[in-house]
Amino acid sequence: MKVVVFDDDPTGSQTVHGCPLLLRADAASLRQGLQHPSPLLFVLANSRALDPGAAVERVAGIGRSLRAVLAQIADEDARLAARLQPLVLVSRGDSTLRGHFPLELEVIEQELLGGPGGVDARFLVPAFLPGGRTTVDGIHLLQGQPVHTSAFARDGLFGYSTSDLAAYIEAKSGGRVPAAAVQHLTLAELEAEPEALVARLAHLEPGAWVVVDAERPQHLAAFAAATLALMAPAAAARWGRPRRFLFQSAASLLNALVEPELGEPPLAGARLAALRRHDSHGRPGPGLVLVGSHVPLADAQLAHLLAGDPRCRLIEIEVDRLARVLEGPAPSELLASLEAAWLARLREALAAGLTPVLASSRGELPCRTSSERRRLGLELAALMARLVGALAPRLGFVISKGGITSHTLLESGLGCSSVALQGQLLPGLSLVLAGDLPVLTCPGNLGDAQTLQQALVLMQAEQLRPEPAPGPPGC
Repeated sequence: MKVVVFDDDPTGSQTVHGCPLLLRADAASLRQGLQHPSPLLFVLANSRALDPGAAVERVAGIGRSLRAVLAQIADEDARLAARLQPLVLVSRGDSTLRGHFPLELEVIEQELLGGPGGVDARFLVPAFLPGGRTTVDGIHLLQGQPVHTSAFARDGLFGYSTSDLAAYIEAKSGGRVPAAAVQHLTLAELEAEPEALVARLAHLEPGAWVVVDAERPQHLAAFAAATLALMAPAAAARWGRPRRFLFQSAASLLNALVEPELGEPPLAGARLAALRRHDSHGRPGPGLVLVGSHVPLADAQLAHLLAGDPRCRLIEIEVDRLARVLEGPAPSELLASLEAAWLARLREALAAGLTPVLASSRGELPCRTSSERRRLGLELAALMARLVGALAPRLGFVISKGGITSHTLLESGLGCSSVALQGQLLPGLSLVLAGDLPVLTCPGNLGDAQTLQQALVLMQAEQLRPEPAPGPPGC
């Protein structure tokens, strides 16, 4: 079995370990990822940062490349082709329902399953249990409250007005999928005998949309076991043919699909902090904190970090100033001058033995159009990535808050084609190795006010230095 995850930002691996995360989808990288012994392969599309047209182009390009590589493997390597079955395709998206849904799932379906007639069912499974995201009676909840009442539902690009997932599908599909046509897999069905659940899924009408409840890991485990049983080649003997399912999910379903095959984390908790890079004299390198996410939770975490640690020095990128430069005359020259000034301030902080905290100014700057908002966001992420990339050789670790921020840092700032996932320092906070530089990726919507400071304390602790888990060379 191989679970191939199209991830719309690099935080979808927040519950797993030991698998490759590809930042580029060229044939060589995809083949290497498919050959990796992990049952999971993440392909980072960063599509949440793009407008719908560009997101379609990005995901379609990954799908075409993957289709070509799979065809080549089928022709040349029968053993590997068999080891990849069943091939499980997952569009991993936000557990608070922000993103290009159902657009990305439909593109994957078109490129890899031959279009709408090629799929037996599409499942929406947004539960992320460690973060308090559950689905009960078809209603998606955040810490027990309907998610549409949270700040995430007021996102300037991906806002929504309902927590009823059937109604959410209808709204996001522009009415093409009526809420009344969406099926619902209940907690009672997930707690029934496994054979009854398999039979229920086997008799879904072709092309069905199904919302999946989940309140505990056992619910997702039962769902994963039933779907995998129907997707396996052996399903032909009982059910006539293997089923072709597609999944739109948050991170928790991935654990259910691959456990116990995934195994125990090779490194866990504070031991991951010992991957902090040291200089040639054995001294621990300094850290840097990067905060691009602008959701209220990120604001609270940044404020708590700065108030609680006097060794942290804020270097703020004023977003309104950046916007004025980009819209004004000679933007390249002015931006280069500003960039040099920010870089000098970062170097001064490091020279003083402080921890630089590079953050965008708080709040969401009003923009005339969604395209303008996305362009500004990408320019901001690219600027922050360049600044960190210029300092990377002298750093011991980086903590990066925000999915788009983290992806841009890894791909552009650090020049990685893939990274090796080591595990989670704190629940939902994944540490990856970009070459030998540890980068802790922190989703914008995860944790509490103390999480960012807790992560920094752990990363600064001196521990026994373990060997990192193997991964693909990506930087």
